[in-house]
Parts: sequence; C-alpha cells; structure tokens
Amino acid sequence: MPEIVVQFVPEERGVESLARQIKLTGRAYPVFDIGHLILKRPDRYQVTFSVVKKPDGLIAQPLWLCNLDNTLWLSDQDAVNHVLRKHFDTFYKAERTPTDPPKGTYTFVAQCSLSGVILGPPNYHDYQNKLRKLHAERFSGMPFEVYKAKVIIVKDEAVVKKWVEDQSWKTEYSCLNVPETKKLAGLEEVEKHFREVHFGNILRSIESHALPGTAAQQLPTPALRQLLRRAWDEQQRFPLKVVTTLSQQFATHGLQFFKVNKTITHVAVARPHYLDLQATPVSEGVKRIVEYINAHSGCTRRQLIEALAPSPQAVVAPVTPAPAEVTVNPGQPEASSVASHSDMREPTAEQTLVIADLHWLIHQGHVLEFANGRIESARRPIVKTPRPEPKRAESGPEPTAANDEIPESSKPIVNAESASPTETPREGPPANQRTAQGPVPPEGTGSSPPIESRAETEPAEPSP
Repeated sequence: MPEIVVQFVPEERGVESLARQIKLTGRAYPVFDIGHLILKRPDRYQVTFSVVKKPDGLIAQPLWLCNLDNTLWLSDQDAVNHVLRKHFDTFYKAERTPTDPPKGTYTFVAQCSLSGVILGPPNYHDYQNKLRKLHAERFSGMPFEVYKAKVIIVKDEAVVKKWVEDQSWKTEYSCLNVPETKKLAGLEEVEKHFREVHFGNILRSIESHALPGTAAQQLPTPALRQLLRRAWDEQQRFPLKVVTTLSQQFATHGLQFFKVNKTITHVAVARPHYLDLQATPVSEGVKRIVEYINAHSGCTRRQLIEALAPSPQAVVAPVTPAPAEVTVNPGQPEASSVASHSDMREPTAEQTLVIADLHWLIHQGHVLEFANGRIESARRPIVKTPRPEPKRAESGPEPTAANDEIPESSKPIVNAESASPTETPREGPPANQRTAQGPVPPEGTGSSPPIESRAETEPAEPSP
C-alpha cells in the first residue's frame, strides 16, 4: 500500500446543522454515535490525502493532482497518461491524410485479444508505438508486460488486408491552445510536447489535498481507492480520528463536552453543573422540577410536564346519529387524522412555564436531557477530604482505647470520589431571576478537557 495518510473530515455545513440542532433541543448526544452516522454516507465528510515525510525530509510517496478533473495520482507518468487518454482533444487534434500503403508482402499481423485492435506485423516500424498507445488508452491498469502476453498472431487474409488498408492513411497530431500551429508525427512526440508545454499548468505535485467523499470513492487510481477503503473500515470500527476532528468543530460552535460514567463522551450546550437547592435561592417552579427529577431519575420530558402541569381532560362530544347517506368530500380529512391532530394540543399556560424553567435548567447544565429522552439532574460533586498528617510519637496524645468512639468529624467518608474539574463553566444568572426568553448561549469554546457527569446510571445510547 502507498505511504499516504487518509483522514476523514466531517463536512462543515453538516456540523453546523448538527450544532444548531443540539443548541435548539438542548439534548446531550454521544459524539461517537455522531461519528458513526457521519461515516455512513460519503456526502457527510471530506477525505484528505497527505504525503508522509521521512526523517531526512524526503517524501516517501509523491502525490500528483490533475487540475482538469481534480484527480490524484501516485506518479507523474500515470497522470500524463490519464490526461492524454481523457483530455486528449483539449490539447491535440488527430488528422488522417492518405499515404502510400506499406511495401512488401505480409502474411500475418498481431492483434490484441482483449479489444480486437489490429496492431500490424511485429517487425513493422510503428508496431511498438501502437502497442504502447493502446495499452495507455485502454489497459493502463494492467502491467505492460502482462498486456503484451495478450497479443496474438493472426494469419487470416481478411484481417491482414484490413490492416494494409488502414496503413494507407497517415495520422498526424495538430497542437491546440498554442501560439504557433505545430504538427506532430506520433504519440511519442505528443507526450514530449505535452511535458514541455502543458505539464506545469495541468499537473502539480502536492503534499495534501481534500476531496468530497463521493469523489474520493471514484478516484481512478486503484491503490488510492484500496487505501481509502482500509482507512474507512478502521474508523467504522472505532472512529477516534473522526470524533477528534468533530469535537474541534463542535467547540468552535460553543458546544461543551462531558463524560457519563467516565466512559461515554457526550456533547451538549453546557457541562453538568450541580444546583444546590439549599444554598441557592430558586423559584418555586425550578425547585419543583429539580425535586421531581431527583425523585424520578430517567424520566422523560412528557412525564415531567404531565406530573407538574397535567393536561386538561378532553371534552367528549355527544354522539349524534349519522344520516342515511353521507356525501364524502375528498378534501375533508378522515376521522382518524382529526383524532391524531387533536392529540397535538398547544401547551397550557402552566405547561409553558414548566417548559421555560426546564429550558433554563438544561442550558445552565443543572439538568441533562439525553438523546434517548431520559432526563437526569447534575449530581453533587464528591470532594475528597485531605488525609491527616501522621503525628509524631513523642508529641502526639496517648493512643485511644480500642473501644473508644471515633469523633464524627474524623470518620472516613465512604465512596469518596474526586470531582474537581479541570475547568468549570461560568455560572449563569441567579436561579430565582431566570426567565423564559430562550436558551442562554454556552460560554467558552469547549476545548478544555471534558468533566465527569454525576449520572448514577449510564443512559441507553440512541439508535442512529
């Protein structure tokens, strides 16, 4: 395999749309799940091909770019063959003029068994040129020596006669897009002229180049396609590189990151931030929401709203007897669709207040709503108590009897866990002054190391 580095970069417009959705919903999504979703479709990412430099600074495997069609090649010869095969008419024009037929008597000719093209007698002066031209135009993916083995000798008189008639015409090549008109006698002269005149403008050596995912999968270089497939398989199993790039892109949109149970990294509008109801003055509505979530960890938004602000009971209209014949209006919705539409009622005034309070709590990090709809509150950080220094024997008090009671202040804390984050997000406005004016944009870029969520149970990961 060529020494080329392949990297998948999520498409920026798609990342911007995802970031907008995360801010709008306030939900926390596992970033590795998002990485898998991006890899599922090539239009969701770009592929960057980069060369590898040796310790002495030399490039291990050159990479060439064709400016005409944005294709990548591993050698300049492959790139030149591609241009003369796919874009020949852009630079040259083939012209046939009558000439004298070949002299002598010919009893057999060489013919390509793959395409049926008659190449002529192997000892003819133009035989090698035709052979290499046919190989470059139609069978460049096959080694030349292997292709030569596919050439057969034909002694059929009709085939020999056809070749003689074809040789009664001479093919010359007129140069296009040049100041002075020039004619070339053969393909070798054509390639030489292309390298001297057009090579620098059409082909260039590069160190890195990005292609859309769909274009990368259609590259005409088999080795690059195989390398791309291998890199995609590795990231599909564990998309670490994709997630690293995706996290940097999310951070530029102001999103934050945290881990659940120290394992699954999530992205959200805010990191978990514990709200102490005893020490922080909050409104009664905010307090009721937090207390309900604490008592019903893992509840859903609908359950929360219905518990704190139940929907009014639907009024059942009296059933009237239907007439004998009813004219059905094609534009009138059916009863089932009307019933389903009635379920989508507008929230009441009390429910709107609950939704607004919940919105504020989520965007401040006091409440976490995961992608699968589960809601949990940010847990109190567990602070480690400093270990007491050992006391010297000569200056310390006499040892306590074994049956003496240990003072409450010196008892060890059970299940203590370090919870001091590397960087704590700035707190929002006081809880008792929050309003329902919309989400508070998260502060910071989210580039600092993620902190731990205090969720006691790991939320089930949503299906893509």
